[in-house]
Amino acid sequence: MYLTPQHVLLAGATGLTGEHLLDRLLNEPTITRVLAPSRRPLAEHPHLENPVGDPQAFLPQLSGRVDIAYCCLGTTIKQAGSEEAFRAVDLDMVVAFAKRAREMGARHLIVISALGADRRSSIFYNRVKGEMEYALRAQDWPQLTICRPSLLLGDRSEPRLGEQLAGPLSKLIPGKYRGIEACQLARAMWRLALEEQDGVRVVESDELRKLGK
Repeated sequence: MYLTPQHVLLAGATGLTGEHLLDRLLNEPTITRVLAPSRRPLAEHPHLENPVGDPQAFLPQLSGRVDIAYCCLGTTIKQAGSEEAFRAVDLDMVVAFAKRAREMGARHLIVISALGADRRSSIFYNRVKGEMEYALRAQDWPQLTICRPSLLLGDRSEPRLGEQLAGPLSKLIPGKYRGIEACQLARAMWRLALEEQDGVRVVESDELRKLGK
């Protein structure tokens, strides 16, 4: 069954994938409202509501009913400054955003996780992503879609050296380990929003690439 969401809540609209997703959402004629809180202002649009500031401060103040929520939040340990600060964004903030989205009426959450996410992993990054997925499952969403992309490719406003070095090689790797363009991921996330089904769906990177063509 396919439904078209009209009221959307989006976190991470200034990020690599979030920017592509926001552009797509604002150009969908069926969508009448995109609520996208961010730390810095977004370009104005008649269908966009953009509270600006510290997300943790204004998250409880978000209002109005939403049909669906997208979470594109994510950072790196280098950008965050420490493992603790990384966890505060990629785990705590994601879980808090999801909780608020559910309170606002969203029945479907689509979230970006990562390839290899596993809360029992010995790799800190993968373990935090796994803990995030586990926490979201515990929120008992009617519909939860977890996207696990491999290395994200695209032009960032703040380039990441590791991605720049690994990007060309990742395009040669087969299957779900091959890098994925952020614009492809955004298209895949929109198409996943049109699918209505109960429960949790985990979408690996190779399937995301196919959906995003």
